[in-house]
Order: sequence, then structure tokens, then C-alpha cells
Amino acid sequence: MTWTAPPFERGQELGALGAVDERRMLEGWLRRHRETLLAKCAGLDADQLARAAVEPSGLTLLGLVRHMAEVERFWFRRSFAREAVGPVFTGPGDGDEGLAGVDPAHAERDFGRFLAEVEACDAAAAGHGLDETFESTTGVPLSLRFVYTLMIQEYARHNGHADLLRERTDGATGD
Repeated sequence: MTWTAPPFERGQELGALGAVDERRMLEGWLRRHRETLLAKCAGLDADQLARAAVEPSGLTLLGLVRHMAEVERFWFRRSFAREAVGPVFTGPGDGDEGLAGVDPAHAERDFGRFLAEVEACDAAAAGHGLDETFESTTGVPLSLRFVYTLMIQEYARHNGHADLLRERTDGATGD
């Protein structure tokens, strides 16, 4: 039997983010975007997740899941927390930060890696102030606040792609 992305229910309503402190707001919006990507994948089987549905692009929902795990790891763990961890998916045959090299046979594993990476990234940021800085690979000082904002932007952009991919895959639309 082919693996299917599990159903997904959102945790927090958007209205709950309207009057909270900055940290909770950034964490909440990031969580919301992570949940949106998972919701766009819910109920699709591995072949559907790995299908490039918006020609001529080779972009897939599974590739987006892999990419976001890669990007989260890079910014939260490798850059901010300075953890000595390698890439999640990028390898010799994949120069696109997880977007390329998708295989439906590995969809369940890839989703598991994404979820584990989200947990590890949350742990890497926990207990650190938003004003805490690190030096980027280009020598520019950046803050944890920057990382949260960057990740929210990255998910927002790719969740737009996920909307199109999902609609072209099975006609499903909406948040």
C-alpha cells in the first residue's frame, strides 16, 4: 500500500496571534506557515506528492517539504545555533536545497525528517532572545528575529507554490 500524507489539523487560530508579544507572534506565524504546507500535502499519496503538476516547472509538494527542512536547518541550526550538522537532503545529485531528487518511495521518510527538523529548529531557538546575533556566511551580523522573519517569508512564498501544486493535483483549494 502506498503511503499517504496524514490529515492535518491546525493548532492555533490566527486571531490568537493578534495581541501577543513579538516572540509569540513570530513563533505563531512560523507555526501557521509550517502547518499550511502540511495541510496542502494532507491526503495525497506519495506519487501525487512527487508529481510536478505545474508544467514546465519541476517543483513538487514533496520537494517543498524537503526544501523547507533544509532551509530551516540552515538558518536555525547551522547559522544561528552554530550546530555542526550537515544538510538534510542536499547531496551530490541535488544542488537545489532539497527541491530536486524527490522519490515517492521516500515520501514517508522525508516527511518524518521535516517534522524532526522543525522540532530541532524550535529547540535551537528556545531560550534565546530575538536580539541575539550571529555572523552570517558573508560576515554580516544577523539576529534571531531576522531568522524568524526570513523563515515566515520563505514559507509564505513556497506555500503560494503549494497552493498551485495542490489545485493542479486534485482540484483542492483553500487554506
